[in-house]
Amino acid sequence: MAKPLDAVGGLTKSLRSLTEQVVGMAGAAVDTSLAAATGLFPHGVASTRALVKAGSFLRGVREAAGIPLEDLGQAISLKDSALLELAENGKMALPFEVILRLAAVLARNDPVPFVMNLAKVHSPGTWQNLESLGVGRLVEHAGREHEFVGIYRARDEARKLTDEEFARVRRFVETAFDMALEFNREAKAASAGKGGTKKAPRPRKSAG
Repeated sequence: MAKPLDAVGGLTKSLRSLTEQVVGMAGAAVDTSLAAATGLFPHGVASTRALVKAGSFLRGVREAAGIPLEDLGQAISLKDSALLELAENGKMALPFEVILRLAAVLARNDPVPFVMNLAKVHSPGTWQNLESLGVGRLVEHAGREHEFVGIYRARDEARKLTDEEFARVRRFVETAFDMALEFNREAKAASAGKGGTKKAPRPRKSAG
């Protein structure tokens, strides 16, 4: 019987190879149209909010790649590119196969966070299977690390620092991060304290 960590490692490797597999799928167009995808519309406020967030993520990646919606639809052999527009606006979930094809175009070098970000909302069944093995948490950490990298890359001045200057800035950032974590711990403790303390009922006044 495989150990849990072995299973997680195997799944992670499999997810990393999805792009290579999906590139080979470029034969037939995805048989998904507005009529065939009616079952993919969200139900409930919570799922709609999640789809809006996922759609914003998808739009951001696509725009960063500089690919128009119609061109992206053609690149993944999608018959109706209007589905992508609906997905970006949080009005429709995408089949898992479409998510894989999108990863092949938009996240070829690093498909795992991309696939997992969309699968969590668009294909919750797949996400739950991966989450049960701990893969979801690993990918979540990877996504957070990418956000930190993005902070550095978004600042031209940071790339011009000398080694000595970078070391000084890094020490400051580490201290600030530790302070932020401490602030978060205190905020959680305060919140838990408020939720756990209940006001004692006032004693009733005796008549007469």
